[in-house]
Amino acid sequence: MTTKRQSSRLAAQSSTNDTAVASNDVETPQKKQKTDPTLEVESKPVENDDAKSSELQVGDEIPDIVLLDEDENEVDLKKVAASTKYLVIFAYPKASTPGCTRQVCGFQKNFQFLKDSNTTVFGISSDSPKAQKNFITKQGLEYSLLSDPSKKLIGPLGAKKSPSGIKRSHWIFVDSVLKVKSIGISPEVSINSAKEEIENFIKKEKSKESKGEGKEEQKNDSKDESKD
Repeated sequence: MTTKRQSSRLAAQSSTNDTAVASNDVETPQKKQKTDPTLEVESKPVENDDAKSSELQVGDEIPDIVLLDEDENEVDLKKVAASTKYLVIFAYPKASTPGCTRQVCGFQKNFQFLKDSNTTVFGISSDSPKAQKNFITKQGLEYSLLSDPSKKLIGPLGAKKSPSGIKRSHWIFVDSVLKVKSIGISPEVSINSAKEEIENFIKKEKSKESKGEGKEEQKNDSKDESKD
């Protein structure tokens, strides 16, 4: 009987020890650390300050950039701007699409007025010269379309749209200096406002000339009076 009781105690003690060992083997759950919300970083696209600072502003001169036209001829924009009073450049997202077709046709409608006003006009997009040539032929355009696949002019002009698009826009250079910058506009606004802006520049120019002539006449009259 004594032996049996001793065996029972030993068995109970062994069972208790096994349970203790098993409990030691189990990992204690760690408390979840609270995250400081101020340390969380939200993934957002970072604006390139250098690109933004290099964007042309009103009052800046046209950059020295050469692009290909629809016939793969090199067009030196600085030289072109120096050879004309007004230079209009308009950007469109993609050749031969509905909105862009309205835009190029609108500038074609105003082409004679622009030509008579000593204005050179170019359309520009990232399309290839071949696509631009096809666009010109289909729409019967009398002005050139520039190809800028790397956006080396479209970017500085501020019409580059992330990630790879183009904002419909137009710019007017007067005596090689940027005077009008219209970004992200409709085809109709681009067509009509560009024409109106050229008309306004012409009126201002004529007004200056007439004032200059008036002053010259006054000087001559004063000279004549002093002689008398």
